[in-house]
Amino acid sequence: MDICFQQGRLTDDDFKKFSALIFAKTGIHLKPEKKELLNARLGKRLRACQLDSFSEYYDRVVHDSSGNELVQLINCVSTNFTSFFREKGHFDFLSSSVFPQFGKKGGSTAPCKIWSAACSSGEEPYTLAMVTALYMARNQSFRASILATDISTKVLAIAEKGIYSMDKIEQIPAELLRNYFQKGVGNCSGYVKVKDELRRLVTFRHINLMDAFPWKEEMDVIFCRNVMIYFTRETQAELAEKFYHCLAPGGYLFIGHSESLTSIGHRFQQAATTVYKKIK
Repeated sequence: MDICFQQGRLTDDDFKKFSALIFAKTGIHLKPEKKELLNARLGKRLRACQLDSFSEYYDRVVHDSSGNELVQLINCVSTNFTSFFREKGHFDFLSSSVFPQFGKKGGSTAPCKIWSAACSSGEEPYTLAMVTALYMARNQSFRASILATDISTKVLAIAEKGIYSMDKIEQIPAELLRNYFQKGVGNCSGYVKVKDELRRLVTFRHINLMDAFPWKEEMDVIFCRNVMIYFTRETQAELAEKFYHCLAPGGYLFIGHSESLTSIGHRFQQAATTVYKKIK
């Protein structure tokens, strides 16, 4: 009999153990109603590992000294919905209100450092790159670099390739498509690829936001959108404080339109809808 018919279901105890492990490692809080979703997603991993039970898989994860199976677990539970120019108002505010401030710093040539802190499959950082490239074309002294990170190695691999199906690019204006994407032909028909000039603005790295950030330099802009909704209030407050310390004075934090810092203690000043500024 095929192993998929032998596989048991995720019990309440199994769910509690996996939920605690996922929270400890990622800060993601799985509510009880997510049990069936976790059952389905981890079930695929059980079959890949040829295991019969979720308890066996839990033991595999916690005893894997390489950490590779933990990465696979995180890949399974990460939610990665995204799109180009999602919540477009943020990008308008960036180019109209944030970028001009860097031209008022006494002729400093230091690049504006932008961090897409949960970049998923790359749509957000490449949108940031398009907005940045357009601004640099109009303002020759302006420079910027973009760091794009995610906890999921699976989506990072997609992002680094920079290849998207036609249905993924519907929100990109035609002029930007012509300037920054290469249309596929032959076997690649129906796909586009990000051009090298845009890719050079973005550096991708695997980072867990619950860990210490592995750099010392301050960021000027952080996009961490539609991520904190999966965290507890305490974890949200901890992450907001980490972002505050990571930002340079005058730097900006962008969060998702469904999110707010109102219910947690923070030291930011609100600059626009779901946009916060570090004053000191």
